[in-house]
Amino acid sequence: MEKVRAKKALGQHFLKDETIAYNIANGFLPDAPKQILEIGPGMGILTKHLLNREGVDLQVVEIDNESVQYLSFNFPKLTGRIIEGDFLKMNLRQMFTQPFAVAGNFPYNISSQILFKIIENRDLIPQMVGMFQKEVAERVAAPPGSKTYGILSVLLQAYYDIDYLFTVHEHVFDPPPKVKSGVIRIVRNNVEHLPCDEKLFTQVVKTSFNQRRKTISNSLKPILQGRKPQGNIYLMRPEQLGVAQFVELTNDVQRLLEQ
Repeated sequence: MEKVRAKKALGQHFLKDETIAYNIANGFLPDAPKQILEIGPGMGILTKHLLNREGVDLQVVEIDNESVQYLSFNFPKLTGRIIEGDFLKMNLRQMFTQPFAVAGNFPYNISSQILFKIIENRDLIPQMVGMFQKEVAERVAAPPGSKTYGILSVLLQAYYDIDYLFTVHEHVFDPPPKVKSGVIRIVRNNVEHLPCDEKLFTQVVKTSFNQRRKTISNSLKPILQGRKPQGNIYLMRPEQLGVAQFVELTNDVQRLLEQ
């Protein structure tokens, strides 16, 4: 019972279906890096299938000491390849000098933070295949106009192509979560830099969706600080704008701020 409580406290629901684990491990496109970082391997059900990939150079990061001990004992191939710690606190640029892929059955309570960290390190991470709460997976892959389209959708789709691969049901986990899961693949696109101030772009996207029911002109008042925007784009709501339109909006906001 204490072990189950600890898992829940960590936001962990351990996958027990081998077929699903196999499909996640093999969800990468052929040009994915051989170097892979698995986040939150737990008892290693996904790890074993990642290790079976040809030429793989696998490292895992796990915050739970009990899981680290289990992995060390049961996966001798991981000797010297297990990082005990918090992925969100890792300095990836110090640890990796070459691009690497990311895989995982991600803890629900930090899954959005994991995606934001991937965006911050997008030059190092060309591909990711992972399992999220279904709602998060659908949000990431959602097109403009969708009710689930939001901040993560725009920021990830600015730099990655997103594929929703399949849905995973509750009964294949221990302990079972109360929601379904979804597996997505993200693949770095050809956009090295957006044609706008990228820091302001992120601020504009986040501020716009903070009040998603309002028009852009109303939701951006904290940034515009009394400046009067003009143009049809300001009469729209944030979920109506694709990445290119948010770039256009960012450039116009910068023009207004410089006046």
